Amino acid sequence: MDITLALGGGGAKGNAHIGVIRRLEQEGFRIKGIAGTSFGGLIAVLYASGYRPNELEAKFASLDQRKFYGHGPKDGPSLIGIAGVAHLLEEFLGDRTFEQLRLPCVVTATDLKSGREVLLSKGRLVDAILATIAMPAVFPVRYIDDLELVDGGTLDPIPVSPARALNPKLPVVAVALNVPIGTSARTWSIPMPIPLPRVLVQWVSRMRYGLMLDVYTRSLDLVSRAVAEYRLEVDKPDVIVRPRLGNIDTLDIIDVHEVVKLGEEAVDEVIPQLKKRFTLRNRIWRALGAKA
Repeated sequence: MDITLALGGGGAKGNAHIGVIRRLEQEGFRIKGIAGTSFGGLIAVLYASGYRPNELEAKFASLDQRKFYGHGPKDGPSLIGIAGVAHLLEEFLGDRTFEQLRLPCVVTATDLKSGREVLLSKGRLVDAILATIAMPAVFPVRYIDDLELVDGGTLDPIPVSPARALNPKLPVVAVALNVPIGTSARTWSIPMPIPLPRVLVQWVSRMRYGLMLDVYTRSLDLVSRAVAEYRLEVDKPDVIVRPRLGNIDTLDIIDVHEVVKLGEEAVDEVIPQLKKRFTLRNRIWRALGAKA
């Protein structure tokens, strides 16, 4: 049973993608193409390059997540920076390119100059990942050729259309990590990877500017969720997998094993739907082929 995956963004929540992939494989689904945005783009590239789910879970669980952040000497202005992540990606992938991947893969970014979505499927893998995960203002902008790139989730939180373009005949399974519309927006807090005393963090959060930022970021959270839902409505994946991750924030320090497990549980909920859609789609394609 061949499928294509569209992995959405979500920072630390993205570890759930590992569980989703593993559970799909256990159920006999063969991933023939993979598209990703933000952390979903990172997982997409690592999987397409040959890393297995068990290997990724063990590796990610062994890492000190507080060392992911910080500014490199060539980084532009940003709140946190991801020098640690860049270093790890160099260890994982080195100078490998998309042309060396074992299956079709594309990641998305947003070009601030043109205001358009950019599909990255050529060139150096590390450069593409650093572009797709470049959360605006939080992580540095990335430059590829004459493009000024930030997080792909800015315009396309779950890259269903890019996934479908990899093989239009295959069902697209979309993995959405965002909290559905209709639940409360998350309260703003200073990202904890910043090494500040907790008392100071709490004090700043209660200040007037902290309260203003709370209103702003909660509103932005709702806008981001709305964009994700509208894109899913328009792009119409065959099946949507929704891990229950509402209590996890983008930059949280998490238990990787627990988040991976949530991804597996989410797949269990949609397996009957996925198999039904797969059977129906195969019948349609066979009927069209018979008439051709």
